[in-house]
Amino acid sequence: MPAPPSGDEPERRVRALHTDTTVTVYQAYPPEIGLPAARDGRFPAPWKRDRMTWIKPSFLWMMYRSGWGTEDGQETVLAVEITREGFEWALRRACLSSYVRGFHADREAWRRELRRAPARVQWDPERSLRLGPLPYRSLQLGLAGEAAGRYADEWTVSVRDVTGLAREVHGLVRAGDLAGAARLLPEERPYPETEGLLDRVRA
Repeated sequence: MPAPPSGDEPERRVRALHTDTTVTVYQAYPPEIGLPAARDGRFPAPWKRDRMTWIKPSFLWMMYRSGWGTEDGQETVLAVEITREGFEWALRRACLSSYVRGFHADREAWRRELRRAPARVQWDPERSLRLGPLPYRSLQLGLAGEAAGRYADEWTVSVRDVTGLAREVHGLVRAGDLAGAARLLPEERPYPETEGLLDRVRA
């Protein structure tokens, strides 16, 4: 288990590339979904809105999950810019994906919340350029039902194929040029945390 974070970095905080109105999240798909999504700026018909879809504000966590875009079915890495309004709608209605004693009233109360919530949150160790775990955690936000539909139809502002960036950063890491790789990373800053935004999901 990672050691507690040092300095001023809290263990759980949303860090993301964001503007005043949007936040960028990452997903990885097979080319038959990822390429049309990037071309058209929206998800194609094969994208299944009745399944849970996980979005990740951390580029390096997406690299860890997708093996730098080489894992089967994750060969196309997408940067999806969505509205902050939509992102925060999901966070305020999310529940934790696992039961936490002392945070939830009991296991059955957590299960009831899980069944009702249109979104769920996991906090997983953030990753370094070498994809090793860091001593603080990164948000993974799962969208289902109403949230998945809103994500595809209302919140998505743009979709970019960043597979080339993933390959370039990975190449520099393998060559030992960590400084060069770091310069290419998206600028992920602490996300503005308005009152109550993470109350339901920060155990």
